[in-house]
Amino acid sequence: MAKASQADLAWVQFDRVIADAIAGGHSNPWNGDEYVPDLAVLETLLGIARGVVGKETTAGVLAKALDAWLAYELRRAGFDPEAVWPRASTPRIVPRAITSLFEAFEAHNGKSAAEIAPVRARLYGSSAPSGLVSANASVLGKMYTKQVDVLLTDALTGPELLISTKRMDGSIGNNAANRIEESYGDAKNLRGRHPLTALGFVFGLGAPAVREKPGPAIKLLDLLGKLSNEQDAYDAVALILLDYDIDAPSLDVPDELDLAARTSDSGADAVAAQIARAPKVTVHTSIRLPNGGSFEVPDALHADVALKTLIEHVLRVTPVAFHTEARIRRHLMYELGEDVGQTGDDQELLDGS
Repeated sequence: MAKASQADLAWVQFDRVIADAIAGGHSNPWNGDEYVPDLAVLETLLGIARGVVGKETTAGVLAKALDAWLAYELRRAGFDPEAVWPRASTPRIVPRAITSLFEAFEAHNGKSAAEIAPVRARLYGSSAPSGLVSANASVLGKMYTKQVDVLLTDALTGPELLISTKRMDGSIGNNAANRIEESYGDAKNLRGRHPLTALGFVFGLGAPAVREKPGPAIKLLDLLGKLSNEQDAYDAVALILLDYDIDAPSLDVPDELDLAARTSDSGADAVAAQIARAPKVTVHTSIRLPNGGSFEVPDALHADVALKTLIEHVLRVTPVAFHTEARIRRHLMYELGEDVGQTGDDQELLDGS
């Protein structure tokens, strides 16, 4: 039996962590005007990713942890869970129209879950028809198609929020400038076709690499700060500074059969045990350097500031009849009612008519 992929192992554990976090419903991230991100979940996801990849600094699993967390935060903010990608279960990318169809069958046509299950299994399985579901999402920009890591999108509205994630755990001096250059071009490309879309960039940076090469890290900090200085680039940029023990043991990657067993109800304890063995990762906004100085993440690059900016951008540029739950959580409105001033056209859009 072949080994499962690192990404497959990580996602099984990511899903468990997030499911536990929302067991009683999504918590409201807003405290007045302050957005309070769930950093405990982020640290757990990053710890899982570190455990899965070990000392590999090129593995994309670390960036997937950021993707999973950002999608979780957008759901906490009140956006439609099925319109936020990656989804909280496989497949990660499913057009909202498809999930709406299943919901309509269940709610209005008297179809039971058992009747719909074969169709859902066919569509969501490994042999799904090409082009309907996916593990990754791509968005057409002004010049080229770009894979985007975290999205809020719908067939009616098109992309409303796009976030690209990058991470770096070593070789800052050699690769940082290239990463920023790529990201700057991607922002111009996406902004050129989607001028109203909230556009964000989140960069995960390993604190051990900063302590080793503080000079290049400070240059990277300066470049990240400049990415949101232009109106046709990013609306918000965040730096996630993650600290961990570089010598922590890695987690074993099981074979595919064992991994499949862990996704069943009887395998839940195995997943929980794997999560408990994950290395500890801590998110900082400042760290001490070996020379006695400090590396400080500016307020403008904090995750809470970036998330607040992106979420409020979406709410600001859409009619009040859209994203009702997000507006309620942000305390911008009460439940939809006669006092909202909703137009007939808005209601028709919401009803899909």
